[in-house]
Amino acid sequence: MNETALRAALDSWIDPYIGRGLVVAGAVKSAVLRGSKARIELELGFPAAGYVDTLTAALCERLKAACGVDAEIAVGWRIVPHTVQKALQPLPGVRNILAVGSGKGGVGKSTVTANLAAALAEDGKKVGILDADVWGYSIPRMFGLGGDRPPVSPERKILPLEAHGVKVMSIGFFVEEDSPVVWRGPMLHKALTQFLEDVAWGEQDFLLIDLPPGTGDVSMTLSQLLPQARFVIVTTPQPAAQKVARRAAEMAGKFKLEIAGVIENMAGFTTPGGERFPIFGEGGGQLLADELDVPLLAKVPLTMPLREQADAGTPLVLSDPDDPAAQAIRQAASGLVASSPVELPVMQAPAPAAAPKPAGASLPMA
Repeated sequence: MNETALRAALDSWIDPYIGRGLVVAGAVKSAVLRGSKARIELELGFPAAGYVDTLTAALCERLKAACGVDAEIAVGWRIVPHTVQKALQPLPGVRNILAVGSGKGGVGKSTVTANLAAALAEDGKKVGILDADVWGYSIPRMFGLGGDRPPVSPERKILPLEAHGVKVMSIGFFVEEDSPVVWRGPMLHKALTQFLEDVAWGEQDFLLIDLPPGTGDVSMTLSQLLPQARFVIVTTPQPAAQKVARRAAEMAGKFKLEIAGVIENMAGFTTPGGERFPIFGEGGGQLLADELDVPLLAKVPLTMPLREQADAGTPLVLSDPDDPAAQAIRQAASGLVASSPVELPVMQAPAPAAAPKPAGASLPMA
């Protein structure tokens, strides 16, 4: 047994996501043999936090069977060079990208995102939403969009569905209703890349991205692919949510994303008689905004219509603009517009000489 044989054994295992051996794919950074033990360093071209355990277990089993060695395997990842080049180019025609995250589930992030988009569209802006909350997709329901699949243009681009003046793209359009999405890092990376590159977003003043809770593969992929995005953090007033949201802000900082502001959701409940109850505490949103030195864009109170309209498929800012929650979200939308960079002329690429070539492969969820 030598290191050449060790690499051959590694390459004999075909990764189910990339369809190639790890050596051929350039993923083996080093492979060192010391007696009956091997030390392997892998560097993948996609975020793979949810894939590491499966990958290392399969490789250890393969190396033990093929070479009789016990392997210690370290897995890292990076965006491969050609993807970095793409990441440096903004989406053509999209002037502002807002990634809406929370760090913690259950704080009403998707409801806030849907109403922000509707408020911006109502204000005359061209708006789209990318529902990147792959495991908890809910944006289609909040916009009253059923099970129709988006059509494909003659240029092989996916056309977003539209409701209430907002273009919407979601994994929910490609799976059976209420079906779980059980994907690991490589599939997520591929799907999200296609949602950005193979969707005809057209001219957009704002593209809102509804991130999943936490700081996992999806958030990392989008942060690397869209370095021009700004981050909006949604939290509730309670310290538990505020502390977790702080971690999401730290992730944005690591990827050098600008934080546009904080929105405090569920900021108290007022009874019909006028008595106010701070059910989830007070001040968490302002505290987080102060820590990050960013504006508190709005404090959105708990109101029943906000929840009811999310289930009904019509954003509250459209159905009842006088509701206190709707007014607060409109305030947040106005703050985001005011803080957006001044629009510059968009350079149009010259028309291709030949007919356009079909773009990309079929979506992994299709």
